[in-house]
Amino acid sequence: MALGIPQGAALAMAVGFGALLAWLCRDHPARLPAIAPWEFSWPEYLASLACLWWYANGLLRTPADRRPSYVRRICFLAGLGLIYAVLQTRFLYLAEHMFFLHRVQHLVLHHLGPFLIALAWPGETLARGMPPWALRLALSPPVRRVCAAIQRPLPAAALFVGLIFLWLYPPVHFRAMVEARLYGVMDWTMVVDGIFFFCLVLDPRVAPPSGLSFAARIVLALSVQIPQIALGAFLAASARDLYPWYDLCGRVFAMIGAHADQQFGAFVVLFPGGMMSAVTALIVFGRLWRAEQQSEVVRACARL
Repeated sequence: MALGIPQGAALAMAVGFGALLAWLCRDHPARLPAIAPWEFSWPEYLASLACLWWYANGLLRTPADRRPSYVRRICFLAGLGLIYAVLQTRFLYLAEHMFFLHRVQHLVLHHLGPFLIALAWPGETLARGMPPWALRLALSPPVRRVCAAIQRPLPAAALFVGLIFLWLYPPVHFRAMVEARLYGVMDWTMVVDGIFFFCLVLDPRVAPPSGLSFAARIVLALSVQIPQIALGAFLAASARDLYPWYDLCGRVFAMIGAHADQQFGAFVVLFPGGMMSAVTALIVFGRLWRAEQQSEVVRACARL
């Protein structure tokens, strides 16, 4: 039983609504509003709905005095909502037909959405709301080993920056835009890696139990900024159209040519993407300062 609705009934309603939405998107797309999916995806629909359901269920199962603050709840819902919006609304069509909007999509998938989810620190709440089989899977030794391997400083930084470079490498980017399955892999890797990275850096706990000190997390956050700035500068300075896909499929805004589109996309990589690292480092620095202040208070009390 969850939220007053039996699990079986909740699953049936979710699948039924998804089937209706998939049928409407396939056969009657013109009748749907802009917030409806452009290309309905069962994995993205079910993953978003499951996270929302588990979080709401976890909140109800958490004692009132231990529930996350309203700010953290808003951060989680905003992060999840933004990820869903750029994947399962008509924005997807725009991202497939303008390079700079594709960069906005990946900024949300890899940076902003995971950043907000990590700020919410929803792990305990989600765990309380998950069904036993899902919780056992999440806590199983293989999953924990993979998470531990990814959430180390060097692999975390290499994956975070490497995936940006990989999917922006022109031959790979063109292939991903042509093949729907590879496009899905691209989006999923960006979301999952972003959540792993920002949960590592924005862990509110001190070390231990956190795996990294606050100082190490500041260095890690800033270390991924320089390659992003370099990549954005390269895209902005390039006089050649590196991404011919958008000319082949037709740009949705015809007044924006290939060169301008590429420069606008470079701006998204260069400034908002780079600034996210600076904002993250500032947040971690604030937590470091508060932790040191608390330590000084404890030491002062011990001397009394």
